[in-house]
Amino acid sequence: MGAVLTVFEGEALLITGTVLFILGGWAVSLCLHEFGHAIVAYRGGDYSVRSKGYLTLDIRNYTDPVLSIVLPLVLLAFGGIPLPGGAVWINHHSLRSKGVESMVSLAGPASNLALGALLAGSVAVFNPSVGLASALSYLAYLQIIAFVLNILPIPGLDGWGVWEPFMPPAAQQFGAKVRPWAPLVLFASLFAFPMVAVVFFDIAEVVFGLLGGHMSFAAFGQSNFMFWR
Repeated sequence: MGAVLTVFEGEALLITGTVLFILGGWAVSLCLHEFGHAIVAYRGGDYSVRSKGYLTLDIRNYTDPVLSIVLPLVLLAFGGIPLPGGAVWINHHSLRSKGVESMVSLAGPASNLALGALLAGSVAVFNPSVGLASALSYLAYLQIIAFVLNILPIPGLDGWGVWEPFMPPAAQQFGAKVRPWAPLVLFASLFAFPMVAVVFFDIAEVVFGLLGGHMSFAAFGQSNFMFWR
């Protein structure tokens, strides 16, 4: 009986540690994502981001109670979809060029890609325990999913913002009209149409593998994070 309790306690500790690590790590990555937008905007001419506190890495400056906390955590916990919920308000009229405006949008997803590569690399280099390796790998995999998701050229996502400055006015107006609900259609499609989800996650796994990530560790970390499934 004592051995059974010891095993149960060990599993509970592993699950608790994984959940806290993933949630804390995701909060940090949210700050880095938004900081990426802000620092490029600052260097590109929008100095207002400094007075707004976007260069401080303080999560309170990037959050909205519903869009930044509730909705992202629900999607992450139940769907495994990491939605960057932070937001920085950029004065696009202050930016020096269309190229800078495009780089501002690209900076966020790029930070997720870089962090994912760093986390995956840390597992390969330091060879941590299975529990820590699985948590690190799943957090790295979430960064790659966030990168693939955000880089899609869909209004409301950063991928659209990368190309929008170079689009004709009619396309920009169309994007402005559908921006509030276009991402919701994408998320609904991922849940409603299995084939869409399969293609999306297959792409994320390929990118994750190219960065040296191990899906076996990531899958174990995901099972610990979503322990109720």
